[in-house]
Amino acid sequence: MIKLNDKKYTCPVDVALGFVGGKWKILILSHLLHFGDKSYSDIKRNLPAISEKMLSQQLKELERDKLILKKIISQKPYRVEYFLSPTGKSLSPLFNFLSKWGIKYLKENGIDYLKDQSLYK
Repeated sequence: MIKLNDKKYTCPVDVALGFVGGKWKILILSHLLHFGDKSYSDIKRNLPAISEKMLSQQLKELERDKLILKKIISQKPYRVEYFLSPTGKSLSPLFNFLSKWGIKYLKENGIDYLKDQSLYK
């Protein structure tokens, strides 16, 4: 058993999934990797199915786990931008692998995402 930050994990894969597991965290991290610094509203616009509450919660957890950092742009009105920390950037091979795997799987199932990418934005 591995103890880290008051949580118990069974193995290193369990630790990694504890940081990026679930649908939204990996998508948030991937968007920040590919599109750079983004405001809360930019992230929300790229993930229209995520609720305000869930996005706020996921961003707080990613910041707590030091995978993203927050830069304050202005106090009034309060504006921030989020960006990947060096630790978050170190996950880029995972995002690239998942993207390539997803594109390959779509092609195998008759969907050419790269050709018709404009349809998905």
